[in-house]
Amino acid sequence: MTENLPISRALNAGLRRALETNDRVLLMGEDIGPLGGVFRVTEGLQKDFGARRVIDSPLAESGIVGTAIGLAMGGFRPVLEIQFDGFVFPAFDQITSQLAKLTNRHEGALQMPVVIRIPYGGHIGAVEHHQESPEAYFTHTPGLRVVSPSNANDAYWMIQQAIDSPDPVVFFEPKAKYWQKGDVDTSAPALPLHASRVVRRGTDVTLVGHGAMVTTLLQAAALAESEGTSCEVIDLRSLSPVDYGPLLDSVRRTGRMVYAQEAPGFTSLGSEIAATVMEKAFFALEAPVLRVSGFDVPFPPAKLEGVYLPDADRILEAVDRSLAY
Repeated sequence: MTENLPISRALNAGLRRALETNDRVLLMGEDIGPLGGVFRVTEGLQKDFGARRVIDSPLAESGIVGTAIGLAMGGFRPVLEIQFDGFVFPAFDQITSQLAKLTNRHEGALQMPVVIRIPYGGHIGAVEHHQESPEAYFTHTPGLRVVSPSNANDAYWMIQQAIDSPDPVVFFEPKAKYWQKGDVDTSAPALPLHASRVVRRGTDVTLVGHGAMVTTLLQAAALAESEGTSCEVIDLRSLSPVDYGPLLDSVRRTGRMVYAQEAPGFTSLGSEIAATVMEKAFFALEAPVLRVSGFDVPFPPAKLEGVYLPDADRILEAVDRSLAY
């Protein structure tokens, strides 16, 4: 069965299915009950499943994650909503010092099936703490799985796969794309949770990104095609672990790669991807792997976000530089 849904509703449907199929799944977060969350992702779920399974929490991110750790120890599968990306930092110690390490600390005998949903990224005209891309902090932390869907079908399936994972998963949701519609096949997932995917075939340059950036990469690829350049586009999907197979296969065919992200460039996910691809496909490359990112400054006021965030023009400029080698 196929439905056409915006990403926010696809996530809602995926959470609903998880709640229906496993009574150990519960949701926690600020304003996720009657309000349905700031972005209405949990709309209607407390009404249908009750306040004991869809829990409106206090405004205390560290407390939310700490409580979830105890619930996971007790056999539950908590799914947490952090209201905005910049609000995760009060819980950073709980996530990186405790949640990420408990399974290893217990030599694998204790599982931590906790999912932390984080709306992230720009393009909504908000203030600081509401438009950040903090994924590198978590991909740098052993013991955490980190993923980000870019479309409705992936949102529906990846949230369920994350909930089924025995390990903690940080689930980054591109908030700018919550209203972007797409077909959702509710019969079976297309890919495993930690697989990257080629979303557009091409022969000249490989473009790679995740989350909201995938849409921008596809826009850049369409513009490049009108100028005679064929770009392959890859959606990373899983940020840790990274599925390098499709990336390396593509680079060995095209000889060139551009990685694009909203996060600042210094010591970022793009840095790691570039370094690894150059290590593993060095002799296939006709040019160095190039990166397009947010600038190394705090996220600016809303009027400047269009300057800060990578767009198709900045990506095409990198494509031209790559082809010029």
